[in-house]
Amino acid sequence: MPDLSAFPVTRRWPARHPDRLQLYSLPTPNGVKVSIMPEEVGLPYEVHLVDFNKDDQKTAEFLSLNPNGKIPAILDPDGPGGKPLPLFESGAILQYLAEKTGRLLPADAARRWQAIQWVHFQMGGIGPMFGQVGFFEKFAGREYEDKRPLQRYVGESKRLLGVMETHLAGRQWFMDDEYTIADISMLGWVRNLIGFYGARDLVAFDGFRSVAAWLERGLSRPAVQRGLDIPKRG
Repeated sequence: MPDLSAFPVTRRWPARHPDRLQLYSLPTPNGVKVSIMPEEVGLPYEVHLVDFNKDDQKTAEFLSLNPNGKIPAILDPDGPGGKPLPLFESGAILQYLAEKTGRLLPADAARRWQAIQWVHFQMGGIGPMFGQVGFFEKFAGREYEDKRPLQRYVGESKRLLGVMETHLAGRQWFMDDEYTIADISMLGWVRNLIGFYGARDLVAFDGFRSVAAWLERGLSRPAVQRGLDIPKRG
């Protein structure tokens, strides 16, 4: 049985199954990327809720795992060389788990890198821009009298949706007929943009028909449906 006691995070969130992948998360668009992944590939894992209402992400135990104080983060008891591996940043975790399991990344080297580029597209564009739309449309930013920031982020989100639309035209998934971590990385963000953030009309989402069809296909996957609700909020 692996010994994870050297990792301070396990003092606040004890591992009941220390032989399994440990996931520290919250069901946000970034969080569900990593909960969907093991559901898709059947990788055993144990999930721990990082409760923002209790400032869990600011505790010394969590910061010892992710000094950036963001979710998700993992602790894999069976990392490279059989040693435990702590890891943060959702895109890095997706790629690590894909390579660890040999699943949801193309085997062909060129296609593998093309899938990874779309994960970076999500990390550098989709997440930050859609998140800002959420802040300025749904959260504290909606009270700001100056609407130029909202307009800026709405405009950029529309542009990014246009990039997705052009690429997805005639394709089922970002890598043609092959469902990969590229799709997993974006599903929660697009879902949130038009759902929880309430920005469907704001970004004219219904005009992006290929994106809408891709989102529907993705959300119909049982593993995605399960992952969207993991971990359950306290």
